[in-house]
Amino acid sequence: MLQASEIQKRFTHLQQTVSEAYRTCHTDATIPKDLVNWVDELDKECKSAKKIMSSKDEDRIRQCVDDLERIGDRADRACQQAYGLDVKIKDAVTSMHSELSDLKRQLH
Repeated sequence: MLQASEIQKRFTHLQQTVSEAYRTCHTDATIPKDLVNWVDELDKECKSAKKIMSSKDEDRIRQCVDDLERIGDRADRACQQAYGLDVKIKDAVTSMHSELSDLKRQLH
């Protein structure tokens, strides 16, 4: 398990990545609704996960990251299935998903 300070640092970076994907998805009205919905859901869950991520409860932290990564998987899948998406949007979603997957791997 990562040290608490490293978890906080990684989670802060993850929040920034999710926020960037959120902003990017909301700049273009042609983005598929399901992709926007998954990114919105991830943004909301990420904000509510702050308390858990700062706790010392390793099981809850792992579960929280697992849940976030599942939502990230759905957002990534929606992104891959969308036709003609702007590269900026694909990059934002891919980056967010990679960050989540990497954090999950390091916590397990």
